[in-house]
Amino acid sequence: MTRPKLVGFSANLQRPSKTRALVEAVGESAAADGGLDLRLFDLVDAGTGLGAAWSRDALSLPARRVVEAIEGADALVVGSPVYKGSFTGLFKHLFDLIDPLALANKPVAIVATGGGARHALVVEHSFRPLFGFFGALQVPTTVYGSDPDFTDGLPTDPGVRDRIAQAGAQLAA
Repeated sequence: MTRPKLVGFSANLQRPSKTRALVEAVGESAAADGGLDLRLFDLVDAGTGLGAAWSRDALSLPARRVVEAIEGADALVVGSPVYKGSFTGLFKHLFDLIDPLALANKPVAIVATGGGARHALVVEHSFRPLFGFFGALQVPTTVYGSDPDFTDGLPTDPGVRDRIAQAGAQLAA
């Protein structure tokens, strides 16, 4: 029997990345709790062709693979760094190329990172409306982390670690 596919996607442009670390942590928690097969992608994997693609037909092969993995997943963990009060433009551009029906009734956990607490509500004001449009089943717990919540690029704040475990358990349920 094939295990359900969990895809983690992070809108980071470099590695290592705090956003990727949160996506990976929630994904690993959900995979352990629910026996899911976790695959991780980020914007680095999509390549530079993503930004130049005006349509799905114009996607480069690496970007197409990321889009198809997201659409073919049974569940998702998505995350983006926050700049100027929202997710990155390339994050939105990638989701603009996703089939509008592909995420319907698909469980999604949301994570974000930012420079400080003032960006924490971005998950409610930007991410939730986007995934509401798709009809995705958003788990109740989101995970937001800022610079003080990390040590050597990994989430170490107890509150953030608790939210990672909660979001992972909710996604696996």
